[in-house]
Amino acid sequence: MRIILSGLCCLMLLTACAAKKEPVVPGIVPNTAQPEKVVKVLPNNVIGAVERIYFLPMKSPFMARVDTGATTSSIDADNIKRFERDGQRWVSFTLVNRETKEKADFEKPLSRRVKIKRTGEEEHRVTVNMDVRMGKETFSAEFTLNERHDFEYQGLIGRNILSGRAIVDVSISNTLK
Repeated sequence: MRIILSGLCCLMLLTACAAKKEPVVPGIVPNTAQPEKVVKVLPNNVIGAVERIYFLPMKSPFMARVDTGATTSSIDADNIKRFERDGQRWVSFTLVNRETKEKADFEKPLSRRVKIKRTGEEEHRVTVNMDVRMGKETFSAEFTLNERHDFEYQGLIGRNILSGRAIVDVSISNTLK
């Protein structure tokens, strides 16, 4: 009787498996189906580690390192001279785009002086408000003026520009046109 029940159970199991329309794949067989391509769409406010910034009215962009550790943004300026105009402190300086050689002279009211701390050093720099364009946005922002000839990038975009405006993904660059 046991043999008949065992045989009957096997027959029912085989019938149930044969009735299934999908093939049964053992767990040890690897899945050879090709994965779907994933297209990464970045939100509009994500920028990379290096971005273009325009100092208006200049026509060519300056390449700038995005630095979330810097409080204030900075730009490579030449011929920095402080002077007084109508009882106020002003500064004159020249911006020269290293790539295009475009040159512009500026005279701006001195915004403030900041103390910059670097490894074992401390220096004071003047700051001015500059009209800039990053991507599709035009705004005014404070920049320290400094001769950055030894730096790879002429500009540095700090937290004063990034806060509330952008998220930084260091694995990408040049996301803004």
